[in-house]
Amino acid sequence: MDTFKSSFDDFRMLFHSFPQPDEVSMAAARARQIKLIKPRGALGRLEEIAIWLSGWRGEEKPLIRKPLVAVFAGNHGITDECITPFSSKLTEKMVHNFAEGKAAINQICAFNDLGLKIYDLALEYPTLNITKEAAMDERTCTATMAFGMEAIVGGIDLICLGEMGIGNTTIASALALGLFGGDAEEWIGQSSGSEDVFLDRKIETVRKAVALHSNYLDDPFEVLRRLGGREFSAIVGAILAARMEKIPVILDGFVVTAAAAVLFKIHPSALDHCLVGHMSTETAHRKLLRILRKEPLLKLGMRLGEGTGAALAAGIVRCAALCHAKMATFEQAVF
Repeated sequence: MDTFKSSFDDFRMLFHSFPQPDEVSMAAARARQIKLIKPRGALGRLEEIAIWLSGWRGEEKPLIRKPLVAVFAGNHGITDECITPFSSKLTEKMVHNFAEGKAAINQICAFNDLGLKIYDLALEYPTLNITKEAAMDERTCTATMAFGMEAIVGGIDLICLGEMGIGNTTIASALALGLFGGDAEEWIGQSSGSEDVFLDRKIETVRKAVALHSNYLDDPFEVLRRLGGREFSAIVGAILAARMEKIPVILDGFVVTAAAAVLFKIHPSALDHCLVGHMSTETAHRKLLRILRKEPLLKLGMRLGEGTGAALAAGIVRCAALCHAKMATFEQAVF
């Protein structure tokens, strides 16, 4: 009798062939940093970022020429539980604002000269209510992961990941609780509209959802399909594809980091090609970053989503690359 093959198996196989950073390029980058016209270590984390970029791009002096912000938008059946005062219709309206260039992410991308693509993930068909059933079947989850992988096509050399979806901080909290355990309250903080009765409902909803799916929490991909959403699946796919092509990634806030945590739970090295753009004011984001052992580039008190923190951090990453590649060495400088 043939063994049943899960639709996640093709993705699991990728973990056995993950590319690693180019140690030769990193060594050359470290040597170059010593020669640049500055005291050793004077540019702090910018030096670390430049060396990290060298490893993933396989160049001594990498430059970021075609960066992209990819924002994935999805809707969620969990909003039936009244965990937010906003209707899921707002997701579609915000996607329209993105298309019209009227949102915060548009202005940040324009300032930092970043490409921007918005992905409408079947907004008219919300995922199912995770307090009653799995958010997605395997086919929907894996197909959306595969769709997310397409975000890196076209010569992209840096991808910043963002999201939009009413109710998706509740989904992020449920994912984090399902992956790492603890109490529901630990993974829930203030998000848009999450105050008073809405916050209480959110806590109870997350607790109820994770309890319903408690027999399936050993498999992170099952956690994703049962407790996640389309934008989470697409983000997971994009991170995987970027790893296979050695494209550096910048993660945004709590929601994007919760999606990325699915891969970390499978293998701690799965996010080695990722930086975290900023630390959200969501207390759960801080807790999640400690687990992932990631230090954010920025702490600006933001919690908007949309990829805004990642897009701001992209300017720092591009600057680190420019300083590394274009500064003179002591031999080249005139004193």
